[in-house]
Amino acid sequence: MSNDSLVTSRIVGDVLDPFRSTVDLTVLYDGRFVINGMEFRSPAVSGKPSVEIGGDDISVTYTLVMVDPDAPNPSNPTLREYLH
Repeated sequence: MSNDSLVTSRIVGDVLDPFRSTVDLTVLYDGRFVINGMEFRSPAVSGKPSVEIGGDDISVTYTLVMVDPDAPNPSNPTLREYLH
């Protein structure tokens, strides 16, 4: 069993195919670092996040997509992967 939070939370394998990370991704809400596997209550993430995607090649662009793979809850994911 993997210790990778994206695998244990079933993001990789359900939402994403397995991948190898090649750049750093930093996300902060109200100055607080977001780490894979952390949980936040709605009020803590109601503001706009600060997002930095690292990499050495400035000609490369990235797209950030936020989805909720188990909305409204894991036992009834009827709104899963709904684009927010």
